[in-house]
Amino acid sequence: MNKVDMLQGTLDMLILKTLNQEAMHGFAIAQRIRQVTDEVIRVGEGSLYPALSRMGKRGWITSEWGLSENNRKAKYYRLTKAGRKQLEGEAISWARLSEAIAKVMQTA
Repeated sequence: MNKVDMLQGTLDMLILKTLNQEAMHGFAIAQRIRQVTDEVIRVGEGSLYPALSRMGKRGWITSEWGLSENNRKAKYYRLTKAGRKQLEGEAISWARLSEAIAKVMQTA
């Protein structure tokens, strides 16, 4: 399977969307993204945790310690009101960008 390079900022949008329904720990976020994309997008720890830290500093997510499904201590991340607003804006921008790219790809 070919490695897919993501556009700058796309990872943040994917994480925000993944957290939109429920709080999750880091491994579960990466696993959900991998499952939903049929294994096309695999988010490594070296990308995931810096992104979560950056989003926390921006006030888009909060975190708290809890127990995972395996009874292990894990940090759970949750969207804030600012994070939901950011996700809304990201979704609109993504729709415009993907539509524009599709137009270019449909040309001869």
